[in-house]
Amino acid sequence: MERATGRPIFVLADMQGPKLRVGTFDAGKVALVVGALFTLDRSPARGTVERVHLPHPELIAAGQSLLLDDGKLRLEVLENDGESIRTRVMHGGMLSDRKGVNVPDTILPIPVLTEKDRIDLEFALSLGADWIALSFVQQPEDLIDARALIGERAGLMVKLEKPAALDRLDEIVSAADAVMVARGDLGVELPPERVPGVQKRILRSCRSRGKPVIIATQMLESMTLAPVPTRAEASDVATAIYDGADAVMLSAESASGGYPVQAVGMMDRIIKEVERDPLYRSLLDAQHELPLQTPSDAICAALRDVAQTICAVAAVTYTTSGHTSLRATRQRPSAPILGITPKLSTARRLALAWGVHCAVSHDVETVDEIVTAACAIAVREGLASAGDRVAIAAGMPFGEPGTTNILRIARV
Repeated sequence: MERATGRPIFVLADMQGPKLRVGTFDAGKVALVVGALFTLDRSPARGTVERVHLPHPELIAAGQSLLLDDGKLRLEVLENDGESIRTRVMHGGMLSDRKGVNVPDTILPIPVLTEKDRIDLEFALSLGADWIALSFVQQPEDLIDARALIGERAGLMVKLEKPAALDRLDEIVSAADAVMVARGDLGVELPPERVPGVQKRILRSCRSRGKPVIIATQMLESMTLAPVPTRAEASDVATAIYDGADAVMLSAESASGGYPVQAVGMMDRIIKEVERDPLYRSLLDAQHELPLQTPSDAICAALRDVAQTICAVAAVTYTTSGHTSLRATRQRPSAPILGITPKLSTARRLALAWGVHCAVSHDVETVDEIVTAACAIAVREGLASAGDRVAIAAGMPFGEPGTTNILRIARV
């Protein structure tokens, strides 16, 4: 695909995480009636209208509520003897094989990385995955094991889908390399009316810390069955872009829906329409983040201002680790960010970040070499023509992460 498009493309490996699911039923599904008693237990036997298998019943306490099948059914826990949970059906409906179980308003003492996840993680890293998504993170400590296993081999993305994570949101965002707002599970455990505000809060935390953020799930949900979305869905996608998200993501629409090509095309058209709107630039400028008190932030903030003042056709960032490009994208410059790196792995990871056009180039050793390379690559990538000006940020000594300390202006 990279050869066909000529662009770096990243691979995101999504860890399943400690998702609780019911077992299977004799008939594949049962109808739970409001007021009926229903038991969830350790027995692996197929379920009936009276009971079904559930792993780790000991983790759930009397008085808690259980949400099944993305919140379509609700059970109230009456008692738990450690082996089984006795519940009463509060919201009934059809329950079929292996549907998910959510436990709202509590932190479950389950490791975020299950044994299956550890095997899957090593397999994904062995294949060269660029990002690893960690599911059901509830606190910053949940990232420790994954970070140790991943090291520098991939970026660590946190999926925010548990309300408990919001209590320590800024700490989690700071500890992650990127964030996904996974609104499917998040919307199960939160009242629907709270989800838009929570999404904006997460976006603001990520923007403040310069961490890429993806808005995901149920964005064009109706396109799983129809060739066009609802107007509300189109507005939802547009709102995420107006708010400054780095990426928007389809799920069932392209994974199992009946109109995957149309869904991707619709998402693309919405993005382009928003980015053409003069209001979009005004909103980004109004949300502009002040630079942090670091040399790299100071240089990248100046890069934004200089590029705008001289009408540069590109804000060039020369980076080894991706740090300089990420600090530049935090500033949301009006010129495209041309991220030049000697490492293909860095170019692939940066494909996630807002406004970054990545290119791989050989190592450089002098300022003159970086200026020459920046101009040549800007022309090659279609961002500049003879006579145009570019603004360039880099670090010296070259090749050492976190040393952004040079700002140059060059004419192509």
